Amino acid sequence: MELLIDADYIVYKNCAAAETELDFGEDVILVTSNFSDAYNATVKELTKLKDEFVFATVKLFFSDTKNFRKKIAPSYKGHRNRKKPCGYKRVINKLKTEFDVIIMPELEADDAMGIYATQYPGNVIVSPDKDMKQIPGNLYNLDEKFTITPNGGAAWHLIQCLSGDQTDGYGGVPGIGVKRAETLFNKEGYSWKTVVKAFTDKGLNEYDAITNARLARILTIDDYDTEKQEVILWTPSPDYQVNV
Repeated sequence: MELLIDADYIVYKNCAAAETELDFGEDVILVTSNFSDAYNATVKELTKLKDEFVFATVKLFFSDTKNFRKKIAPSYKGHRNRKKPCGYKRVINKLKTEFDVIIMPELEADDAMGIYATQYPGNVIVSPDKDMKQIPGNLYNLDEKFTITPNGGAAWHLIQCLSGDQTDGYGGVPGIGVKRAETLFNKEGYSWKTVVKAFTDKGLNEYDAITNARLARILTIDDYDTEKQEVILWTPSPDYQVNV
C-alpha cells in the first residue's frame, strides 16, 4: 500500500512557519528562513503520516508551475498572487533525493494523485482538500479516514460544479453553496440536466456549466492520455446521471 500525499500543502505550511521578518525601519523589511527548520518539520510530518499506516510506502505529489485550467479560464486562481514562502523550492529539491516525488506536466498535485489513485487502486490519498472526495478509493483528510465510492465521487463533482470554489476562482451558480446544491440534487436527481437548469435559472448557460464542471473536476485516469501526457476534458452526455 502506498500513501499518495499532497505535499504541496505540507511543504508550504512548514516553509511559511520557518520564515522570520527582520524590520530595518523606514521601507526595508527582510524576510529570512531557516532551511533546516522547514525541512526537518516536513520530514517529521511525513514520518508521522507513514507511521499511521503500517507497511505503507510514500509518494509525494507536487503541482507543476503550469496549470492546464488556465487554458479553460485564465482567471483560475488568478487572485493567488502571493509568492511561495522562502525555501519552498529548495525543500522540494531536497525531498527529491530522499522520497519518490511526482510532478506531472501542467497538472496540480490533486490531479496527479487522482490519476495515480485510479490507475493503481488500493492506495490511500492523504490530503485535507475537500476536492479529493471526488476520487473513488481511500482518503485520509488528516482527521478521518474515508472510503469514497465511484458514485459518491461523481456526485461530489456535480455538487462542486454548482457550489463553485471562491478560493480557486470559479463561482459556480450564484447563491448556491454545498448544502443548497445537495438539497437540489436530492430533489431533482444527480444529473447533468439538473446542473444545466440550475445555471440557466440564474441567467447563465450550458457553456458556463461545462466550464465550471471542468474547473471543478479532479482528474482520474479516464481524464488523461498517458501517452501524449494530455488532459482529456470532461464532457458529459445530455443524459448523464449519477445513481446515489
